[in-house]
Amino acid sequence: MNPSLPLDAIELASRDELASLQLDRLKWSLSHAYENSPVYRRKFSEAGIHPSELKTLADLSRFPFTTKQDLRDNYPFGLFAVPQDRIARIHASSGTTGKPTVVGYTARDIDTWATLVARSIRAAGARPGDKVHVSYGYGLFTGGLGAHYGAERAGLTVIPFGGGQTEKQVQLIQDFRPDIIMVTPSYMLSIADELERQGIDPARCSLRIGIFGAEPWTNDMRRAIEARMGIDAVDIYGLSEVIGPGVASECVETKDGPTIWEDHFYPEIVDPETGEALPDGEFGELVFTSLTKEALPIVRYRTRDLTRLLPGSARTMRRMEKITGRCDDMMIVRGVNVFPTQIEELLLKQHALAPHYQIVLTKEGPLDIMTVNVEPRPQAAADIATLRAAQQALAYDIKSLIGVTAVVNVLAMNGIERSVGKARRVIDMRKARA
Repeated sequence: MNPSLPLDAIELASRDELASLQLDRLKWSLSHAYENSPVYRRKFSEAGIHPSELKTLADLSRFPFTTKQDLRDNYPFGLFAVPQDRIARIHASSGTTGKPTVVGYTARDIDTWATLVARSIRAAGARPGDKVHVSYGYGLFTGGLGAHYGAERAGLTVIPFGGGQTEKQVQLIQDFRPDIIMVTPSYMLSIADELERQGIDPARCSLRIGIFGAEPWTNDMRRAIEARMGIDAVDIYGLSEVIGPGVASECVETKDGPTIWEDHFYPEIVDPETGEALPDGEFGELVFTSLTKEALPIVRYRTRDLTRLLPGSARTMRRMEKITGRCDDMMIVRGVNVFPTQIEELLLKQHALAPHYQIVLTKEGPLDIMTVNVEPRPQAAADIATLRAAQQALAYDIKSLIGVTAVVNVLAMNGIERSVGKARRVIDMRKARA
């Protein structure tokens, strides 16, 4: 059996050692932002706070938040804290809901990022000599290049495929025999579908580990993917505004929520409504402050992701509970709060239905109408009675367990649009018709 790749020493440091390092780095990061970013200097001054007033880690709660809107308001480079000639790379979000958020990296930032993704891949169970098939999109999206540089830093062989061309992906998975795949969980399902379409049992392919991120997914989805693919499925977490993938990642030996790489990112949980800092174990919105970033230091960035902080298990660094919802993913349907992952969890219990789904919200007069479009599994596609029973059972579960009446439509196979990046789970047409 091949040995595992070695851990970084800081992963097993004591909590006291880690806290001391965090405080030193936090003081540097706040001073760096204040001294080199006019935007942060103004934000700190307006909040009546100066970096010199940070004496303990708890003092961070006195500093102002940063939001996605701050990046958009200062588009494209207004939050950068180093001269342009020190920017080694620029990434950006898709900008589908407005101006894209633009992030910059110095050469040292790129080095840090690669180190943290390598650490994440090691935590997933990578071994020397492994081949990594990267199906995250390359380009301005941070996923592809983040995974690529991290796998190279870990000393592994990289297959830089990117997204799309699912038939070709399957061909190369069969021919190149990678050990690890890095991809969104929804696109992993599309690859599994294509393997089966070609008459290949997904569980018999070469893959041993799937490192999935870029969208929320449930533990039920993990179990479904693991059973279907015969792999260990682990969650990698990140967002471009903080650095990209590799802010946190699950350890394969526990699979109990991503371990946050606290030597580079300081986490907090706040009340989504009031912004008040909450203690570890309380459920709320995840907030990050970068401790080592040069080009774009980020102070108390509100991620909109909902989770809680938990004690370390496989590592001494704290974990976060698996993200299954975001403040901006939450749908309010007839006064009830609904997350897409709640629908996913119930769908996965219906064995006649495939795990692909899309939620469409419309209005009928003053009333919200929620339609859940699903697909049959291939083996059940011709069994009308079984599909009707699964359709009725899913509608019943949504009503009884979530509290919302839903119209469940069973479409033809492949009737749900496949995404090669982040899946579009919700189409809200209510405002368009208002």
